Amino acid sequence: MSAARGFDWRRTPGLGTFTALVFVFVYAPLVVLVVYAFNASNLALVWGGFSVEWFAKALGNENLRRAATNSVIVAVVATVAATLLALPAALALERGRAFRGKAAAEGLVALPLVAPEIVTAIATLVFFSAIGLRLGLGNVALAHIVFCIPFAMLPMRARLREMSPDVENAARDLYADEWQVFRRVTLPLMAPGVVAGAMLAFIVSLDDFLITLMVADAGATTLPVYLYGMLRLGVTPEANAAATILLAVSVTVVVVATLVMRRGERAVAA
Repeated sequence: MSAARGFDWRRTPGLGTFTALVFVFVYAPLVVLVVYAFNASNLALVWGGFSVEWFAKALGNENLRRAATNSVIVAVVATVAATLLALPAALALERGRAFRGKAAAEGLVALPLVAPEIVTAIATLVFFSAIGLRLGLGNVALAHIVFCIPFAMLPMRARLREMSPDVENAARDLYADEWQVFRRVTLPLMAPGVVAGAMLAFIVSLDDFLITLMVADAGATTLPVYLYGMLRLGVTPEANAAATILLAVSVTVVVVATLVMRRGERAVAA
């Protein structure tokens, strides 16, 4: 008698069809956006032939370039700060000794991941207003730093969980102090997780809309907020082109982060 088989969810009737419909629902609008970004017509949803002129107009739009520059500045600042803060937090939670309130600390750090972004945006706006903080683009950067910390920490913690502590203990047996263990063993081994976390924080900051819309002052407009302003006047091929550029950057960063993490996993397995 053959052994009883466990439940295989992949054999669920209709699962393939349902999955395909979900993918179509999620990605079909993106495909339409990209296709009509190459539309030669002045009307966004009327195909007039293939053209790249709207990309040239988008890149030549001074206001759009200014907004894109603001997005990059905020994303770089938020990435660096969030990564530097997430690194010791990940080490404390994964390699540090157990302490009272550890579960509460993990919950607080992960709160931006589970709380609705609109709640985080309103809370940040109220806080900045209460203390009278008006730093222009600095307000946006501070809000993004706090929001990006858990995103930067996720790949770091995943990497630390894959790493055996035996290597670090071996370094201690060879009379290395904690700083030497961190600098010569822990940090090099978790470098793929750090890089992936930084990339994830960068793309989260670059694409953020709600928090930026709430806390940004005049002159601190980022690219997503500027695109929203363009769409309020109607969908145009120029807006499609600018959104396509932003989408391409986002996908590229995510793919690179994934490849870095997989390369690190293969190195650990080897």
